[in-house]
Amino acid sequence: MLDRNAILDFVSRQIEGTDLFPVDVTVSPDNVIVVELDGPAGVDIDTCVNLSRAFEEEFPREPEDYELEVGGAGLTAPFKVLGQYLKNIGREIEVLTADSRKLKGTLTAADADAITLRREVKVKVEGKKKPVIEEQEERIPMADIRKAQLILNF
Repeated sequence: MLDRNAILDFVSRQIEGTDLFPVDVTVSPDNVIVVELDGPAGVDIDTCVNLSRAFEEEFPREPEDYELEVGGAGLTAPFKVLGQYLKNIGREIEVLTADSRKLKGTLTAADADAITLRREVKVKVEGKKKPVIEEQEERIPMADIRKAQLILNF
């Protein structure tokens, strides 16, 4: 079985100098290798084909055969790396926190430690019967994010 870290290192070298970044590399027990890439403009088919060809030159199918899939991270797939958060700043996302809160809002900032989400919150105002909707920004530590993904609006 091929080593995941060796594959990730190879992929990182191949996309060096581009705006692409690796999202995930998985190697199943029966040698099915899946390489997911992403970038600000997405991933085109030519990039996937070129990476597949370079991969087969670097890792010959002899003595160990494998199945290789190279593609972009799906639009509806959960975010796995910081680059995906940075790519989607200004877009609406949904976040499931470690304490099972489901938050929807606009991603306004992201770094290795946390993301900032601008969302509408109902606030009880003294002297009024009905709550008022206010926009608030909430900083959510990366360690508290169980799942985050883009909300597609058509």
